[in-house]
Amino acid sequence: MLGRTLQEVSAALKQGQITPTELCQKCLSLIKKTKFLNAYITVSEEVALKQAEESEKRYKNGQSLGDLDGIPVAVKDNFSTSGIETTCASNMLKGYIPPYNATVVQKLLDQGALLMGKTNLDEFAMGSGSTDGIFGPVKNPWSYSKQYREKRKQNPHSKNEDSDWLITGGSSGGSAAAVSAFTCYAALGSDTGGSTRNPAAHCGLVGFKPSYGLVSRHGLIPLVNSMDVPGILTRCVDDAAIVLGALAGPDPKDSTTVHDPINKPFMLPSLADVSKLCIGIPKEYLIPELSSEVRSLWSKAADLFESEGAKVLEVSLPHTSYSIVCYHVLCTSEVASNMARFDGLQYGHRCDINVSTEAMYAATRREGFNDVVRGRILSGNFFLLKENYENYFVKAQKVRRLIANDFVNAFNSGVDVLLTPTTLSEAVPYLEFIKEDNRTRSAQDDIFTQAVNMAGLPAVSIPVALSNQGLPIGLQFIGRAFCDQQLLTVAKWFEKQVQFPVIQLQELMDDCSAVLENEKSASVSLKQ
Repeated sequence: MLGRTLQEVSAALKQGQITPTELCQKCLSLIKKTKFLNAYITVSEEVALKQAEESEKRYKNGQSLGDLDGIPVAVKDNFSTSGIETTCASNMLKGYIPPYNATVVQKLLDQGALLMGKTNLDEFAMGSGSTDGIFGPVKNPWSYSKQYREKRKQNPHSKNEDSDWLITGGSSGGSAAAVSAFTCYAALGSDTGGSTRNPAAHCGLVGFKPSYGLVSRHGLIPLVNSMDVPGILTRCVDDAAIVLGALAGPDPKDSTTVHDPINKPFMLPSLADVSKLCIGIPKEYLIPELSSEVRSLWSKAADLFESEGAKVLEVSLPHTSYSIVCYHVLCTSEVASNMARFDGLQYGHRCDINVSTEAMYAATRREGFNDVVRGRILSGNFFLLKENYENYFVKAQKVRRLIANDFVNAFNSGVDVLLTPTTLSEAVPYLEFIKEDNRTRSAQDDIFTQAVNMAGLPAVSIPVALSNQGLPIGLQFIGRAFCDQQLLTVAKWFEKQVQFPVIQLQELMDDCSAVLENEKSASVSLKQ
């Protein structure tokens, strides 16, 4: 059961092949076995078992709440969870227990999902590796996969396996590792500049960022209010669609949410005629830093659509080169504003200094925030100074509008979806990743994903093939605003064509090896 998709396990629960309690216990056992991955900050074992018991009663009485009833899920630790510690992987919020659930968390629970725990991240979601939180870095399950280890054995220059593990990407790396290692069937991440799609690409998962305003942000501890979106991590596109169906909709507690265009229950149709599609390839995304393997797979993916009769067009997004600088100014400016609430007075960490209010503020924030967060606060406050506001923040907002208009123009040219890389390369070893500073890493790793958040568009990363090192590579599809269903329908068709192989973790996880051995490890068409 652990290696199956959410949809398959939901069917098994309805048919009585397994009970919610049995499923929950299997996942909890696996969470303990994979503790070394550091995917979870908090494991809510008692809560999950109680929820499983309630779900079991509903199934026995024929009162199932739907496809998510009895399904184990995980939630990134920057979503508020009532009665469960929510830390944002920061000393500032260590020990903080919210009195309410984030809207998306409540919606999952209302559908009968089982909350397995809160997942690890970069502090306050500021990073692209899930390496900068106070609970330590998250390890990519693919570091321990049969596919990767066999390739390493063939390399005479490979280093010590124990110290050369791979990053998950970030900042939702804990959620990605949790799904990839079979400890849950879906997980919530947050996506401000690619923080769901980036780890999805590195961990061989589907990572979906909905249109801004489709899913409520209430209870998601804010990083950049104008770009934050709850993200979804699953093993296949259909599963992401099921979760989206549960989460989408207006929320009176979030004024940025809009009327729900999703038809519920939300089931993706099959793409009947690929020849009616027009796929756009942004020429500005073909940059020198892009690895040759990703470049080749991107090209083969475009050829795949063309061979099936789809029209493939090169399009221009001329302001792409400004997106990183623009994103940095806007991101840090909103961070500076959002982080002002953490002052040691109402909740969270408070220092012992009581000389003056100002001294208490300064010491609390120095002790509570790491260097990355403090650095972004300083940058943001600099851009928001009266003498700098027009030259930095206002100009960045104007560039943001130009970037958004680039996408509008591309879609108005007849393009249905855009096809791009998700990341520059496959996941890299942790020791290599930390050679660069956080800002440099984020700028490099989110280069293909940040602009989507500035434009408020839906985007999804789909795993397409394994690299020559045996590691996942993902490609990104970008859709028109609020055309999330069309985007996922195209992604589902593409997913079916490429047949991405299942991660093989038999050596680590005895209880799911039998399932995984029976899984179809199909050859990947794009690598042929």
